[in-house]
Amino acid sequence: MYFERKVYSKLLEWKRKYADNYAILLEGARRVGKSTIAKNFAQNEYKSYILLDFSKIDNNILQCFDDIGNLNMFFLRLQAETGITLYEHESLIIFDEVQLFPKARQAIKHLVFDGRYHFLETGSLISIKKNVKDILIPSEEMKIQVYPMDYEEFCMATGGNYGILKQIYSSKTGIGQATNRKLMRDLRVYIAVGGMPQAVEAYTKGKNFSEIDQIKRQIISLYEEDFKKIDSSGRISAMYHSIPAQLAKDTRKYRLSTATGKRSNSKTEELLFELIDSKTVLPCYNTTDPRVSLANAKDFDSYKLYLADTGLFVTLMFIDRPVIENDIYAKLLSDKLPANLGYLYENLVAQMISASGRELYYHTWKKENSTHYYEVDFLISVSSKLNVFEIKSSGAGKHESITEFSKKYSANIKNKFLLSQKDSGKEKDLFLRPFYLVPIILEEAIRQSHIK
Repeated sequence: MYFERKVYSKLLEWKRKYADNYAILLEGARRVGKSTIAKNFAQNEYKSYILLDFSKIDNNILQCFDDIGNLNMFFLRLQAETGITLYEHESLIIFDEVQLFPKARQAIKHLVFDGRYHFLETGSLISIKKNVKDILIPSEEMKIQVYPMDYEEFCMATGGNYGILKQIYSSKTGIGQATNRKLMRDLRVYIAVGGMPQAVEAYTKGKNFSEIDQIKRQIISLYEEDFKKIDSSGRISAMYHSIPAQLAKDTRKYRLSTATGKRSNSKTEELLFELIDSKTVLPCYNTTDPRVSLANAKDFDSYKLYLADTGLFVTLMFIDRPVIENDIYAKLLSDKLPANLGYLYENLVAQMISASGRELYYHTWKKENSTHYYEVDFLISVSSKLNVFEIKSSGAGKHESITEFSKKYSANIKNKFLLSQKDSGKEKDLFLRPFYLVPIILEEAIRQSHIK
């Protein structure tokens, strides 16, 4: 089953403006739909295409790359081996899972310069050392990040009315308790299923949550296999598995030693960067001075990690339990989760911010005459100012951190949002917004950033 994905419009722009001079690389975690997107794009937009899947490719086709110095022979052999005719300026060649055959990626420079055809690559773990060793990374390569399906894509796939959320946001008023509860129930389905296309497809086909959870467990197992190929000690997998538990402790930063049971060293930190490079996790950095550029004040030693997919996060939270004993889905959908699972919504917002193309930042600072800290959960730049977000899993409750942040950095703030499951409202200059409006808030921030 093919789902409509936003990245398709970016591929159309590439074909229209850049494809004669650049290949395009769809980069992202395994199972986010890169190969399906590439194949669908090729079928719709080209007269013919050749798809070379390097995870299961015939050795005869690999040998074609021995002729890369003679492109006439290379293209002739490729057509002969695949039985597909290529048409100049009307055909696309796809290098699927290109990280498995770096020689093909290096050839992009010569293939693009030749100009006869367009080239699309897909890859995960694309920058891992062994995948770029001894090759020259082509400068003739543009990249597009592919994320799990965001909430809008999920609504399009499942028949949800995402457009109504835009109307609600534009109204700037509450929608009423009954409608708000219904919209939160809809969002909790997304939280539970997530945005991995296989899980979404199972949901659209009426599979129960035990079956959907099994699919997600298989994806996590696939990730673990990848991690072990990078480092057989299991430390990367341990880092990945510790994310929900570390968020649950509400600590100011992720601790490598907690995950691996060993003191952090350069090798452990290198493995962390390889975990981040897998695109299965989202790093969120503490920015030490929100008055300057968030990126310029990034503290590389103080960060949190979130999972790139909310559905996998739910599964990972309770992966030690057998699927048949797992009542988390019933509790989640009926909003009967314990209050201390608010970090699930924190991960949801992190995923939404990342899907909008932004890096993740938060800010902590020490309380006066105390060993405790204030913390605002997320910051995003809007022109020269900031939108500030604090997460509350249930009601508005206390919001001491965002209040103190406002006093300290009032000149740098554009808007302040307290995100919860409650209906829209306002407390002085603090906007109270439900979680399902976050994507619309981010869309507006992008528009405002483009206003000169």
